[in-house]
Amino acid sequence: MRTTGLVLFACLWVSPAWAQESESDFWSAWFKRVDRSQAAQPRWVTPLATTTARLDEEWRSDVLWVQQSGDTVTNIGGGKGPSVIVLERIEIIVSPPPYLHHSDATNAPGFGDLGALVKYRVTSANEQLGNYVVTTFLGMTFPTGGVPHGADHATFTPSMAYGKGWGRLDLQGTVGVVLPTQITATLSRTFNANDTVQLHVGRWLWPELEMNATHFFDGVHAGQTQVFVTPALLIGRLHVWRRMVLTAGVGFQIAATKFHVSNHNVIASIRLPF
Repeated sequence: MRTTGLVLFACLWVSPAWAQESESDFWSAWFKRVDRSQAAQPRWVTPLATTTARLDEEWRSDVLWVQQSGDTVTNIGGGKGPSVIVLERIEIIVSPPPYLHHSDATNAPGFGDLGALVKYRVTSANEQLGNYVVTTFLGMTFPTGGVPHGADHATFTPSMAYGKGWGRLDLQGTVGVVLPTQITATLSRTFNANDTVQLHVGRWLWPELEMNATHFFDGVHAGQTQVFVTPALLIGRLHVWRRMVLTAGVGFQIAATKFHVSNHNVIASIRLPF
């Protein structure tokens, strides 16, 4: 019942805007609406780990290799999936449960939790009119995964995302809090901040440096803060077919604080915007 309630909450949150267009107009003008939406914002690529404030319509899948005290966890899917721009200012992302495999045979593999993210773009301007974007997020996870890969309870993650560009250089970032519906030994409230400095080199190269910080308010890591620095390189947008293009990237996540739950993690990402 609790999961059902969260899904209904997300639907009700976007339904007033959804009703502004008739069903026939909505589907027939889909890609025109997407084009109008993206014409009103910068054309940076989405960073490797930081969620962009831009609105995108794409399919994305990540693979992560996470080093945790003698055990390498291979995360297939990375909690990524399809995203669609349903209205000019609203994007919905569905995150299918990732599959987690351990190098330590004593740890059984399994699926993580189902997630979703709703974006509402507050303000933006393309490169000719200001080169910036500000967006609010509401992230959600639902306890569909088995222990220990899934969380004990659902979570909400309200966040604010921003971006500003100067020619071929841009800064993208997010700040938010993870609010579980119930605090347990393994599920706590956290404050998350992510910032990415990104440079557009030549036609297709996007080297970047990301900083990802997490502060734990309670739980087994209460009072601790971990910071990762992630140098990465993305390539995009390579034309594939009709509207579809390809963006891909890889990065190496390094712990920059004495306290950290993992280190020397590798992230690979493939996106198909359309």
